[in-house]
Amino acid sequence: MSEGTLPKPPKAYQTFIARYPKLGEAWDSMNEAGAEGPLDEKTARLIKFAIAVGALREGAIRSSVRKAKALGIPEAELRQVISLAPTLVGMPATVAVDSWVDAAYNKDS
Repeated sequence: MSEGTLPKPPKAYQTFIARYPKLGEAWDSMNEAGAEGPLDEKTARLIKFAIAVGALREGAIRSSVRKAKALGIPEAELRQVISLAPTLVGMPATVAVDSWVDAAYNKDS
């Protein structure tokens, strides 16, 4: 995803990076290194979303929704990833993830 198409990061992230610029540079380097390889942007974004779901990282899930929308990834594809989660993270955790995705979509609507 080109930097011009990325949604603007939340204010808390921007404040953090302004306070700790070297951490921001390190973060950018890790993202660049992770982007190298044969996966296309859509596949990589869905995998990152799935990792966030498995790790139950609410902020990363909400960020993934914003970025997936910017890439034009249909909501149904994110919802399918969620439907794969209960057998790995449990039903209560999956319900929580689904609510975070709902909130991310509703906030941006």
